[in-house]
Amino acid sequence: MRHLLTALCFALISFAANPSFAATKIQHLVTPGGIEAWFVQDATVPLVAMEYAFAGGATQDPADKPGVGYMVASLLDEGAADLDSKTFHERLDRRAIELNFTIERDRLRGSLRMLKEHSDEAFGLLRLALTSPRFDTDDVERIRSQIISELRRNSTNPNALAGRNFLKLAFGDHPYGHASHGTLESIPTIKTDDLRTYVRRVLARDQLKIAVVGDIEPTALAKLLDQTFRDLPAKGDLTPVADVVAAKPPQRAFVPLDVPQTVVMFGGPGIKRHDSDFMAAYIDNHILGGGSLSSRLYREVREKRGLAYSVSESLLWMDHSALFAGTTGTRADRASESIDAINNEIQRFAEGGPTQKELDEAKSYLKGSQMLELDTSSKLATGLLQYQTDSLPIDYIDKRNSLVDAVTLDQAKQVSKRLWGQGLLTVVVGRAPQAAAQPAAVQPASQPAAH
Repeated sequence: MRHLLTALCFALISFAANPSFAATKIQHLVTPGGIEAWFVQDATVPLVAMEYAFAGGATQDPADKPGVGYMVASLLDEGAADLDSKTFHERLDRRAIELNFTIERDRLRGSLRMLKEHSDEAFGLLRLALTSPRFDTDDVERIRSQIISELRRNSTNPNALAGRNFLKLAFGDHPYGHASHGTLESIPTIKTDDLRTYVRRVLARDQLKIAVVGDIEPTALAKLLDQTFRDLPAKGDLTPVADVVAAKPPQRAFVPLDVPQTVVMFGGPGIKRHDSDFMAAYIDNHILGGGSLSSRLYREVREKRGLAYSVSESLLWMDHSALFAGTTGTRADRASESIDAINNEIQRFAEGGPTQKELDEAKSYLKGSQMLELDTSSKLATGLLQYQTDSLPIDYIDKRNSLVDAVTLDQAKQVSKRLWGQGLLTVVVGRAPQAAAQPAAVQPASQPAAH
């Protein structure tokens, strides 16, 4: 069920690096034009991977038109300048260039991957996409139709409904509570002018973050970065976003959906990335529900009771708030029992915290995991970009294990009470309890969409 947490569109940082990369110098590259990037030169294979992000994301959607940023991200590679969509994609395909854009709550992110010999063309196509997107009518309407189809599917998808309603419960009318992919009401109202306005306001150099890993010389990379980004506005025009604390638990919301398996999403206010307790919370979360087969929630819900195939929990942090969030799926007739088991185990953990053995084992696992993570140029570029957007130092990879070691048992116990001691925000998507023992009915084709 981890995909449900991913669907929340929050970035989850990876805290590790493969030793071959950790030992590699990360350069802070500043181009003649003032573009900054974190860069690892690696000639192991003739590939170049770049990850980049513009501050803004879905929080910059007009309040009455959620989904504008998502449409922009979906359309930026659909033709630019004098290249229509077909020609643009043919140019990408001919050189096996990978160019993608995604929307997050706080950022519009992109990735670019290519063979070294095609770097000039790849960066040139990215420059056109960022500075001269076409937004041709046929392409806009095609993407609009695709998004509407996606939203209709999600209106009867229990995982999508759980994620959407959890954010609404947690954040209400704050931009974090809005539907980042839009709604069935908003997407049809978005005009081309809305897309162009978003591009003008968000795609700017002042809050641009870049990470590059691959087989390219620093001087050559600096030249390409200047050529690619120099024509963007120097400063964006972002609408300020207020800091927000998630709704105070306990609260529960029920979304009726006639399906045999009930999806449960649970969570509450979290700990921000630069909080002094963050690393202790990160270790605690691994012990409680971090997705491993040894987590307390997994043992209690899956192994002891057989209530669900999986249960997991993650820390989620944004620029203006933080959450912890977990998810599971269970038979409709065992949903109440599953929720009770999760609540009871989390309460026990909040009251007692981890044991010294659990803390030591979690530390060992998390330190050892750096041998397995960020083991490709693309993964490393993604991690380096995340470190930048989290305002971490360039040598964070080297410092990370010492931060893990520094967490004491007393600190871990205090943080467990702070983070999980207030109860849960819970969203349940499925059949009403009185109907849970009955076979699922076939969904009528005319059923109104929920979003």
